[in-house]
Amino acid sequence: MGRAKEIIVKVIPSKIANEFVKKHHYSGKVVPNSTLHFGCFLDGKLHGVMSYGCSMQKSSIIGLVQPCLWNEMLELNRMAFDEYLPKYSESRCISISIKLIKKNAPHIKWIISYADGCQCGDGTIYRASGFQLTGIKQNTTMLLMPNGQIMADKTLNNSNYKTKGQSAGYWKRNGAKAIEGKQLRYIYLIDKTCKITVPILPFSKIDEMGAGMYKGEKRKICDVSITANAAGLQLAEDGQHDHIALSI
Repeated sequence: MGRAKEIIVKVIPSKIANEFVKKHHYSGKVVPNSTLHFGCFLDGKLHGVMSYGCSMQKSSIIGLVQPCLWNEMLELNRMAFDEYLPKYSESRCISISIKLIKKNAPHIKWIISYADGCQCGDGTIYRASGFQLTGIKQNTTMLLMPNGQIMADKTLNNSNYKTKGQSAGYWKRNGAKAIEGKQLRYIYLIDKTCKITVPILPFSKIDEMGAGMYKGEKRKICDVSITANAAGLQLAEDGQHDHIALSI
């Protein structure tokens, strides 16, 4: 792992995190409900941010893990890294952030996150960090607006953003179109006594459904496994799932 072991992960203020995300995240946008931000530092400088918060999709995810109350989960809703960090550092940073959450917020039982298979990637970082794949669906929520901007429907419907008559439903009726691609849902159980209530999908399903993507380019994840082996990474099996196991 080389210099990745030298990375320091710690909580940082929202202002610093949001400025970094706006500069380095492919969307150029922050999520308004992000409340917990971790910074990733190497050589004394900030090179990555992970932002957590409550999900804006309460009704659709509250039953995914049981037993669990609404305030016992977090959504990892933004990750942004620059090119300075060594390869495969992202998974190490996520793993450290989860350890810090477990230590300092022991009531948090699980984490949910989504991979954008329309514009960015299929979730390689999540798989390497021990997340379970629990859903792949055709995108209906990332919208290409009439002005060419790409917006999430949950952002358009958020009370901090929405103006009268301009919800996602309004824009869908007035020229906004869902962009092509898949959305992938990942879950990480901090509390291993909890149970995921929906089917856990084998990672091979990503290729079967044509959902593979890396940095906006279509790909097959089986090719990633070959590359990982060539790079000397260990491939681990946990029953029905193959994933890249990175040392932490």
